Amino acid sequence: MNAQRKIIETVDITKVYGMGDISVAALSGVSITIAAGEFVAIMGQSGSGKSTLMHILGCLSRPTSGQYFLDGEDVSQLNKVQLAGVRNHKIGFIFQSYNLLARTSALRNVTLPLLYDHSNPRKQEEADAKAEKLLEMVGLSGRIHHQPHELSGGQQQRVAIARSLINDPVLVIGDEPTGNLDSHSGEEIMNLLHTLHAQGTTIVMVTHDPKIAAHTQRTISLLDGKVDFITHNGHNNTQQKQVKHETV
Repeated sequence: MNAQRKIIETVDITKVYGMGDISVAALSGVSITIAAGEFVAIMGQSGSGKSTLMHILGCLSRPTSGQYFLDGEDVSQLNKVQLAGVRNHKIGFIFQSYNLLARTSALRNVTLPLLYDHSNPRKQEEADAKAEKLLEMVGLSGRIHHQPHELSGGQQQRVAIARSLINDPVLVIGDEPTGNLDSHSGEEIMNLLHTLHAQGTTIVMVTHDPKIAAHTQRTISLLDGKVDFITHNGHNNTQQKQVKHETV
């Protein structure tokens, strides 16, 4: 991993909510590194800080202190408008609840992020062609004009995955991407994520399910706002090492 380009590097980041006696530290000195092409899970119990970390990695919020480098750029102190630009250009999101627009076709849901990319305006024909290609890749070539209510949960999540890729992001973040699915549909989504990973996509997935996390190369486990340990997920052999207060 040493020679690979770093997509994520956090340096001693903290996140504190509130002030004074009522302040709560959701993250306390988290330092992690994720290289291009890695598939990594972030796990932890409720209150561990995993959602807060995901929001910072996804440029949805800023750390209170410390630095976050996304694809080599320090985004720690960018304002809301600047963070929105970074999100649109560099990050694709897959949410547990899909977050698709109702009464809107799969095709239009996938092209939606392109509407916010004012720095690279595209003709509708070009956007549609790219969206159709992505929907075909996720196995929905026959469903491009279907609305969310006409699709199963697994199919809706496939639309969401296609949408996450429309802007060619350097990072895809999945927030419990199988959380609303039955076991069969969840397995299909994980197989699709494996395919994307094999094609070189960098994926960070937040999950509470150890079985889902085991699909990834590494699991970063959080406890009380700190990195507790890292699990390196092998085929039949799982190794753990303590990495408290160290760079992952």
